[in-house]
Amino acid sequence: MTELTQFQVSRSDDVALYHAVRDRMTGLAAGLSAEDLAAQPMADASPGKWHLAHTSWFFEAMILASEPGYQPVDPRFQRLFNSYYEALGHRVSRHERGLMTRPDLDEVLAYRREIDRRMADRLSRGLTSGAERYLFALGLHHDQQHQELFLMDLLNLFSRSPLDSAAFAVEPREAPVDPSVGGVTRFDGGLVTIGHDGASFAFDNEGPAHQTFLRPFALANDLVTNGDWIRFIEDGGYSRPEFWLADGWATVKAEHWTAPLYWHAEKGGWSVFGLAGAAPVDLTAPVRHVSHYEADAYAHWAGKRLPTESEWEYAAVTNAAPFSNLFDEVWQHTASAYVAYPGFRPTDGTASEYNGKFMANQMVLRGSCFATPPGHARATYRNFFYPHQRWAFMGVRLAEDVSLTTISIDVAATGEGAKVARFRAELITGLSQPQKAVSPKWFYDAEGSRLFEDITRLPEYYPTRQEASLLKALAPRLTQDFGDDAVLVEFGSGASEKTRILLDAAPTLSTYIPIDISPDALNEAAERITAAYPSIEVVPVVGDFLNLPELPELGRGRRIGFFPGSTIGNLDRDAAIEFLKVARARLDTGSLFILGVDLVKAPELLIAAYDDAQGVTAAFNKNLLVRANAELRADFDFDAFEHLALWNEAESRMEMHLRSIRDQRVTIGETVIAFAKGETIHTESSRKFTRASIAELTEAAGWTVLLFEQSSAPSVALALLGA
Repeated sequence: MTELTQFQVSRSDDVALYHAVRDRMTGLAAGLSAEDLAAQPMADASPGKWHLAHTSWFFEAMILASEPGYQPVDPRFQRLFNSYYEALGHRVSRHERGLMTRPDLDEVLAYRREIDRRMADRLSRGLTSGAERYLFALGLHHDQQHQELFLMDLLNLFSRSPLDSAAFAVEPREAPVDPSVGGVTRFDGGLVTIGHDGASFAFDNEGPAHQTFLRPFALANDLVTNGDWIRFIEDGGYSRPEFWLADGWATVKAEHWTAPLYWHAEKGGWSVFGLAGAAPVDLTAPVRHVSHYEADAYAHWAGKRLPTESEWEYAAVTNAAPFSNLFDEVWQHTASAYVAYPGFRPTDGTASEYNGKFMANQMVLRGSCFATPPGHARATYRNFFYPHQRWAFMGVRLAEDVSLTTISIDVAATGEGAKVARFRAELITGLSQPQKAVSPKWFYDAEGSRLFEDITRLPEYYPTRQEASLLKALAPRLTQDFGDDAVLVEFGSGASEKTRILLDAAPTLSTYIPIDISPDALNEAAERITAAYPSIEVVPVVGDFLNLPELPELGRGRRIGFFPGSTIGNLDRDAAIEFLKVARARLDTGSLFILGVDLVKAPELLIAAYDDAQGVTAAFNKNLLVRANAELRADFDFDAFEHLALWNEAESRMEMHLRSIRDQRVTIGETVIAFAKGETIHTESSRKFTRASIAELTEAAGWTVLLFEQSSAPSVALALLGA
């Protein structure tokens, strides 16, 4: 179908487009009985017959009636099928639409055909003014809205029958469900432009375009699934008031909610009623039919939040590629109230009542759903519902504040108080998730850095010595294009031991910028490098390499990034790509990047490297708890947790966990965290790569692989990348 994103200018195109849009609802109704189309299941829904008539009335009232001397098809219909337009006179109350047994279905369809005939005639004569053309486009989009409402209301009607009758043999949908991709996508935020620019059709509430400030945030690449929601239910999601807004909790108790709408508990598990009848709940499918109250409660349970509508739109406009089911599956809840944008003006005339007067007590949803007609969705589209409503095709995509999970490099703001506060915030947030987790960057206080250096010297831990050996062999090739006055930037520098191999091979290098989260380790390493290489300017930067600002303007030569130790494997795919993208931007055009990676190998070799016989890696892992006790007034019992190293073949990564060996409660300041026996804290992942997977990863971030060399077994690799 032709998309309704631009005003049409051809009369024949107008007629064809009109019929293409209008035929869809009659097609949906074709297999339904007169009884199916006459009933009204609840006050929020309307009979199918009314939808068929009202969308015809809209064209009559808004366009046809403006012609001098126009005679309505049936004057009574002006009241009967008016929805909420005060300027057009009295109307039937919404909750009484199902009581209107007359006209019957045949009369409604005849009315619809007559309006279609009159509109085709009107369009064939041409729409001349901008106002007429806008009302025509508005009428088509209004029709498409009701096509979706038609299915929403029909599902609610059929769900109330004990016969489990299906409205359709197959669910009518416009696109298949996207598979899950995992991870989150991070955005820097800043001052951004939101809203429709007016260049094509949009509802009045989508504009005007305006600037708003966004803090750094991350948006989940996938929608929350049914399986996720079941875990919420099983953890007491509908019986624990701490997750709920007060009005939401009152609604849960009053309405006796225990699951999403249309879900039923069966002996073998959950079933759900849909347009194609009842079926077992698909654990992998995105959850539907949850209200804003439920979405917000789930977000609190998951340790995340709902995105604002500005965050959602900015993500959709600037970088939609990483997301699954951004459109065409479920409308996605936001944390934004439905209010006017700055400078909002309603449409002139009667259509001024279309959106603006509903800007109170409702919440915005973004995207579109499986029932949204083609060409109807836009990134700027603002759908809106009351927070308790859940019969619409609604779902959930989570967001989070990047400031809670990453730390910016800020030389002036590295005081102990700020660092401890960030550690506390991240630890509590991470331990509040269904899978407890904490970033491995918090391993690296002074003791953690010392223990890691001990790990690198263990016989089981091959990566450091294999990489160092390979680096020595390749150093002349890696540095031959550095040029004079080059600047070496090392991300996560640690003790800077491997750095010396590059410094020795690049005598004309002018500046070394080590970046590390541990001030103690960083300063000690910087002092040693300064003493050993007095001709090189050493500028240590305390911070997290995952959120890089502009680098210091030092040195005049080429910038070289250095990221050894397979630290890239600690990041999930999206975070790794984002880091490489940002590093490329900060290093600037013409830069080089030396990347160390560990390669896929026998699981027994990998497990031994992460669970050594001397217990040094276990001590390194548990030092996170030692640090929390010392810095955060926590009361972890070290003997109640054990080190666990696992090979996750599906994700091609080694994982480190701290497993609770008994049921227990841990206090962190004023916060209490419960642990069940066997529950783990996921402390680190270390992905292992192949040559192909590294090429795919780096190229996705805009780098070109110039060199890729492997060590002897057990193999690691070094890649030289060019910007």
